[in-house]
Amino acid sequence: MPELYLLLGGNLGDRISYLDQARKKIATAVGPVMRSSGLYETAAWGKTDQPAFLNQVLEVQTEQSPEQVLQIINAIEHDLGRIRAEHWGSRVIDIDILFYDDLVLQTQRLTIPHPQLHLRRFTLQPLAEIAPDLLHPLLQKNIRELLQECPDKLEVREV
Repeated sequence: MPELYLLLGGNLGDRISYLDQARKKIATAVGPVMRSSGLYETAAWGKTDQPAFLNQVLEVQTEQSPEQVLQIINAIEHDLGRIRAEHWGSRVIDIDILFYDDLVLQTQRLTIPHPQLHLRRFTLQPLAEIAPDLLHPLLQKNIRELLQECPDKLEVREV
């Protein structure tokens, strides 16, 4: 069964509750959560004049296709009250597909692996906690190496 890595994040409302609700909905609709990182807090990335984010990475086993996973996680975001008002804006929940096995995919709606994951410490640090030896299929480096080389210097603090 394919292994899927998802990044959950949010910076509005009860952040822990939203992450917990998203994790439960993912387990029900996408597949069982095999591993989950701790919760990590970091300053907003990209658009910095907003509250700090709480992030978590999940490893999920799924029988869904990548496109089906995207539809499901978009529905979960909507169900939890996500409003897409501005790029990199504040949000109650955000769910990104980081990896789907070693698949390399680029469509109009979906790019796997996530095209910016190697540039984001808030993604790499929780991912390194649960899958440090996971190999990026395009960059041919593991997560531990990508974290060491990451140009993002924002502090990522486990909570």
